[in-house]
Amino acid sequence: MQNPIKSISLLVKKAELSYKKKLQKSKKIFGFNRNIFFSGLTSFFTDTAVKMVYSVMPMFLLSIGASKTSLSLIEGIAESTASLLKAFSGFWSDKIGKNKPFMLFGYGLSALIMPLYAFVYAPIHVLYLRFTERVGKGIRTAPRDSLIAGSVTNKETGKSFGIQKAMDNSGAILGPLVAFAVLYFIPGNYRLIFILAGIPSILGILVIIFGIKEAGKKPETLLQKFRFKDFPKKYYLFLLIVFIFTLGNSTDALLLVKANEIGVKVAYIPLVYLIISIVSVLLSVPVGSLSDKIGKEKILLFGYLIYATVYFGFGISGNITTIVILFALYGVYSASTDGIQKAFISDMIDGNKQGTAMGIYNGLLGITLLPASIIAGVLYDKVNSSLPFYFGAVTAIISSILLVLFISFNVKKKTAE
Repeated sequence: MQNPIKSISLLVKKAELSYKKKLQKSKKIFGFNRNIFFSGLTSFFTDTAVKMVYSVMPMFLLSIGASKTSLSLIEGIAESTASLLKAFSGFWSDKIGKNKPFMLFGYGLSALIMPLYAFVYAPIHVLYLRFTERVGKGIRTAPRDSLIAGSVTNKETGKSFGIQKAMDNSGAILGPLVAFAVLYFIPGNYRLIFILAGIPSILGILVIIFGIKEAGKKPETLLQKFRFKDFPKKYYLFLLIVFIFTLGNSTDALLLVKANEIGVKVAYIPLVYLIISIVSVLLSVPVGSLSDKIGKEKILLFGYLIYATVYFGFGISGNITTIVILFALYGVYSASTDGIQKAFISDMIDGNKQGTAMGIYNGLLGITLLPASIIAGVLYDKVNSSLPFYFGAVTAIISSILLVLFISFNVKKKTAE
């Protein structure tokens, strides 16, 4: 009698192979599968809106009475409490075999929230809206990543997540530019920026409706229930490394506050933030393609070490020129980690569980941001403005050491096999 588990596994692999063949025959846009391209375009429009708001939000919050601690706390609470939805939405999308509905609802909720920031007058109001907007992100992120992973051909996961990251960061270039233009010509008018952010958000929704096609999955391939043992041990080991690293990776808002305290004028803060996105856009696809050739782990190790260098630099630096260079290096770190970590997870997880795996990963990032933000905010406000950056550098070094051990363990395991 044939093993039923083995039979199901064979059916899943056959279905995945059939789907991959269909993808290879489908029309491509600029050399990418249409779902990968349009997912990136949606991220471009949405991140334009988000970064219009995010690039000025620290200064806006300080202008209405927020402290550095409350600023960090708002980000931490909003990200962490909504992050539980990332794991849930990822599993649910695997279970029903659909991603587009989650993307539509999640991006739609964010589009609704953006203009509402214009009507708040207290930090607590920002927390309510920020939380709701992050709920939208929690619902959409894992299904979107699952859609990208399921649309990959020729094992180019690094390249595919790289284009998504590049287009996401292209929006992060345009957004701060618009914010800078508004603040330059109408100083202090944060509320106009928030209203204008609604426009690209709506364009992102239209792209989902008319551009993305649902990747049909056969009923027998769908994930029926979640079991921890169905995921490889190396997945959990990698999540442990990510957790330790993220514990020192607090909100980027503190980087902007530090830049302002060193001497960067408020109107130019969006432009400083822009540097990260420009570097990341230029490097995301090449770095992603390189990771497909030499291994994601090696690129991630490089990214962690760059992060440690940047945060240590923020801790000791006291001049604007150095800060600008550090923001550029932060863009190198960005291109070498976020999309690469997702691609790495995609490679190690079976296709019918990728939404769940991505959900757990994204949920872990968000949940860890709460203690990370509290630690950084308290250290900044109560102890020393350099200490949170030293803390981030130390956690990055520890993560790098663990990643080296992780790589060594996998190499020995492959050799033994």
